[in-house]
This record gives sequence, structure tokens and C-alpha cells, in this order.
Amino acid sequence: MNGFGNDRQTYPAFLGTSKHSSQDRDNIITEAKGIRHFFGRRCSGNNSLYTASPSSSPHICVSISGRPPRGKRAFLCGVSYKKQKFRLKGAINDVHSMRDFLVEQFNFPPDSILILSEEESYKPPTRKNIEDGFKWLTRDLQFGDSLVFYFSGHGLRQPDFNGDEKDGFHETICPVDFQNEGMIFDNYINEAIVRPLKPGVTLHAIIDSCHSGTILDLPLVYNKNTGKWDDNRPPSGASKDTNGGKVICFSACEDHQLAADTSALSPEKAMSGAMTYTFITAVKEAITNNRRITYRGILDSMDKTLDEDNKVGCLHARIFQIFQRRISQEPLLSSTEEFNVNTEFKL
Repeated sequence: MNGFGNDRQTYPAFLGTSKHSSQDRDNIITEAKGIRHFFGRRCSGNNSLYTASPSSSPHICVSISGRPPRGKRAFLCGVSYKKQKFRLKGAINDVHSMRDFLVEQFNFPPDSILILSEEESYKPPTRKNIEDGFKWLTRDLQFGDSLVFYFSGHGLRQPDFNGDEKDGFHETICPVDFQNEGMIFDNYINEAIVRPLKPGVTLHAIIDSCHSGTILDLPLVYNKNTGKWDDNRPPSGASKDTNGGKVICFSACEDHQLAADTSALSPEKAMSGAMTYTFITAVKEAITNNRRITYRGILDSMDKTLDEDNKVGCLHARIFQIFQRRISQEPLLSSTEEFNVNTEFKL
């Protein structure tokens, strides 16, 4: 399934990694998931329904080599790089929050959720384990199965020399051991969890990392400005579709953008991925207020929260402690087929 000459290239360093002062305003920290930053904060906390705290769900370790259950199953991967200089502090919180979200809001059985995390209770999110997780997620698929793939960690880009990407770059996710074993490229992810899907099987991917817009290489990208689906098929003509199933992906940002790992959004100042936080909050608020939650509604809610926090300075970056700019993070929706984004979101 490899077949990609550059899928084990390693990135020498995260551009912009630097040491920062501990005198950050209000101790609010935000780091790009690919470039580390501290962000100043000039806003009050918000009362979101998202909670980044130890999971309340039963603590069950699902075997990565076992047979997945029928119906609903999810593969959640949180990479904190805790022993490395580009550590992400919110990834573990993100995994706990996403697991609770799936169990409590969408009735996923705890024993149908495979988790990779740098906690002692789980297998680590190494390259091999992530690839084995993809195999677990797509094993023994049957009509009616609903799958979820979630990733919280660093994402990077690498040049494309085969005419496979419209913008000339591959998107990647970074396992905990990527410096030795290499990144996982979009081509591999597409071949591993998109192409095997049979008719009647649906996969929702939720990717919280930098440069994640087309990380699954899906053929269609939703354009929020025109309300239409843009063609994202590769110039090379390579097939990126399923074997009859359907895939919908929520990404933290467009391919050229950065995604934030931040404490600015949480009333408790707990670190979390901005995308994960706003995604879960959007769905929970709709459920709590008995509103119909749609795919477009989730995007609009996420955009609104991120835009409001940018305007008041919650997500205002301090790059190299000298240059000021804001992270432009716009969540993106992609799919294997056109569908009405005003339809109800279900897992």
C-alpha cells in the first residue's frame, strides 16, 4: 500500500520553533500545530459546552489487531510529542473530549473506539501503529457501517513532483516518531481509509492539524463563498475515490494555513486544538438548544467563534516575539461526492 517514493521523507525542523518568555499575558498559550507560538489574550473566557478534562467514559483499551465491531467504530489519534521540543499540550485533552463526544452525543460504544495516545494506558501513535489503526478501521466492512477517523497533532507539507496535487504540495500528518520513520502522506491516507470503502459505508474524518485542508485527497472541496463544490481531483488523473462508500472530512484549516493549539478558548484555560474545541462546541450547542445541526451550520459556528476571538485578540500570534500577525484558520469541508450541506449532521 505504500507505493509513494517520498512518503518516508522527514522534515528537518519545524520552521519558527523558538524559546518564548514566560511572561505571556494572562498565561494564555497558543501554538500552531506545525510552528510554535505564544499568543496574547485580550478577551474574557467563553462559556462553551466543550470540556477538555479527563474522560468520563469507561476506560477501555481496544485491541489494534482485533476484529472491529459492526455498526459504529472510531479511530482516534492524539499526538503530543511530549518528549520533543515541539510538544503539543492539547492533544491528549482533544482525544478525551472527542471520545466523550462520540459516546455521549452519538452513542458510540466505548469498545468500538480505538485510541492511540502517549498515555500509559494506550499504544503510542507511532507511524506503524497509525497505519495498523487504518487497517483496523477498514477491516471487515459491511453495509451500514459508520466510521470516524480523528487526528490531533502536527501537520506539514512536502513538494509534489508527480503532478498529483493542484497546489504542488502533499499534505502530511506527523506520527510521534516521524523524525525517524517519516510523515504519513495524503496519498497513503487516501489509499488506506478512503479507497476501501464499500457501498453503504460512511466515513467522517475530523483532522485538527496544520495544512490539513485536503489531507484525505478527496475529489471535492466545499466553497463557502459560492456555496458550490470545487473540483479537487489531481492533475495526474489518479483516482482518489472510494469503492462505493462515502467520505466527508472536516479539516482545521486550508492547505496553506496553520491550526492553533490553544488555551484561549477554554474558560478553564485548558489546552485544546481550536478546531476540536469549536467543532464539539458547535454540535453540543445545537443539541442543547434543540436546533437542527447541519454541516454548513457547523462550519459557520466554527468560523464565527474563531473570527470573534481573532478580532478581540485571543488568537493574536507573537512570532519570534517580534513580528505580530493573526493565524488565519478557516475550517474546510471536503467529500467524495456532492451533497446538500444543509442536511443534518449525523454519525
